[in-house]
Amino acid sequence: MSVLVYTESEQGTFKKVALEVASYAKAVANQMGTTVTAVTINVEDTSVLGTYGVDKVLKVSDSQLEKFNANAYASIIAQAAQKEGSQVVIVSSSADSKYLAPLLAVDLNAGYASNVVEAPTSTAPFTVKRTAFTNKAFNMTTINTDVKLVALSKNAFGLVENSAAAAAEDFTPSIPEFGVNVQSVDKVTGKVTIADAEIVVSGGRGLKGPENWGMVEELADVLGAATACSKPVSDLGWRPHSEHVGQTGKPVAANLYIAIGISGAIQHLAGINASKVKVVINTDPEAPFFKAADYGIVGDAFEVVPKLIEKLKTFKAQQ
Repeated sequence: MSVLVYTESEQGTFKKVALEVASYAKAVANQMGTTVTAVTINVEDTSVLGTYGVDKVLKVSDSQLEKFNANAYASIIAQAAQKEGSQVVIVSSSADSKYLAPLLAVDLNAGYASNVVEAPTSTAPFTVKRTAFTNKAFNMTTINTDVKLVALSKNAFGLVENSAAAAAEDFTPSIPEFGVNVQSVDKVTGKVTIADAEIVVSGGRGLKGPENWGMVEELADVLGAATACSKPVSDLGWRPHSEHVGQTGKPVAANLYIAIGISGAIQHLAGINASKVKVVINTDPEAPFFKAADYGIVGDAFEVVPKLIEKLKTFKAQQ
């Protein structure tokens, strides 16, 4: 009857979202008076999960699963839930989990609540708070099925240390047909990714050209942030499409989102609206982004950003 959580990993290392969903699962388990079981795929050292409240780990090791496959991963998680008799299953709202969650819901005949931002307000009936209308509103959703599937929004709950034993157990589920086979995956290395970043620094057409992106990258380096861009910038080829954020690109739910030279088209705002603090730097005081931002600077980015970098470097040097 334990709460089951799927802890995402990459190249044998847990992603930050894995620790966040583990923290959330512990909060749910405490409300229900039960324990937390995590299912991991191709992770050797799972001990860190105990720091965030996991009592038991089901370790799946199979070379076929080195590359993510939604159908196979959903089947494995469903088998783990059935093995543990779990009535609550928790995943993240990452791109991978958004692919596997609907399949998992079908496998478990479970009600599915995505974009959840808080621990349940009630477990009988099971009721959670979710974002709605591209993060412009919230709704309270009650799941009435025997098995409940919850997807936690990134950076909504945070990391909460709540140490447990985290006893590990090998788990050998049956692997279904993949249906789709990945031939190769190309990834940027040595940089903070948008998916994992707590801070995102994003640039728009106000930067006038790709040759001016150095200050965006320097600001990101100082802050330990990921770099991103608006759709017109990626369409023009100034930046790779992998950095395009917004409703038609990658959604962003960062703790801090800094927009430089971005006017704030509705599609862009819809995709980054889940970010907790939004800062805009723009020469146009009528830019739509100012209405959505928590803080705004009306000024030339080529003057403001270098000064901001200088102040941040001075501040960090004093720490």
